[in-house]
Amino acid sequence: MFVRTLAGLKAAGGEKTVAHGRARVLRLVTRSDGMGFSMSDVRVAAGIESDLWYKHHWEANYVVAGTLGVEELDGGRSWTLGPGGLYGVGPGDRHRLRALSEVRVVSIFNPPLAGDENHDADGAYPPGGDVPAGPGAMFVRRVEELRAAGREMTVAGDSARSVRMLLKADGLGFTVSDVHLAAGNRNRLWYKHHWEANYVLEGEGVVASLATGEEWAMEPGMVYCVGPDDRHSMHAHSDLHLLSVFCPALLGHELHDADGTLAASGPVPPGPAA
Repeated sequence: MFVRTLAGLKAAGGEKTVAHGRARVLRLVTRSDGMGFSMSDVRVAAGIESDLWYKHHWEANYVVAGTLGVEELDGGRSWTLGPGGLYGVGPGDRHRLRALSEVRVVSIFNPPLAGDENHDADGAYPPGGDVPAGPGAMFVRRVEELRAAGREMTVAGDSARSVRMLLKADGLGFTVSDVHLAAGNRNRLWYKHHWEANYVLEGEGVVASLATGEEWAMEPGMVYCVGPDDRHSMHAHSDLHLLSVFCPALLGHELHDADGTLAASGPVPPGPAA
């Protein structure tokens, strides 16, 4: 189990400029963490426009704040996304992004990024491993639409509400969920068959290792990562809003058992080296 914060990464000089100077990024999870995906916090100033083409990756971008225009350069489709919107792009998807206001997104890549990559002239990153099959073309999901369609589940012993925005059937190799815990809720969890990164978007709480007793404050800009050896607990001091990423990807119907475990859904990534 390990924890990172935006403040800690910034203090260590981890903020990078990418997309030819058009975006600022902090890499929260990288290839060396062995979780099967990378995760970054990305900020783009209002008015910035970028043409991108991830020839060697699938990427999911979840909008945390601001308004983002997304355009398919070869197919002609376009979308406007606000908070809770997610779009996925892969090797066939030349696309254009427009920051219609200051934008913050969480970006998840598979194969995972090493962390030092920058975009080439085509807006691509260099190859980093096997490319997932993906769904065949870029796509958009919105959390409010999935919730209205009945996709919100009560999970973790009724302590949390989760909208699973990406599933195993989407073919990206990871699941992204929008998760809410009400103030006062507690749970005990043990992901025997997965690695998970939980990124705090809003609220405060505490996460603790049940093996060592160590505790960490949950607050915006903090990510904690847990795997098969990490029995842990969470306590929401205020309403919490989290972005949860699982690998292997979930089928979508899984509920936590008595140990706080989700059923196996594929090969388990190795996790960070000891």
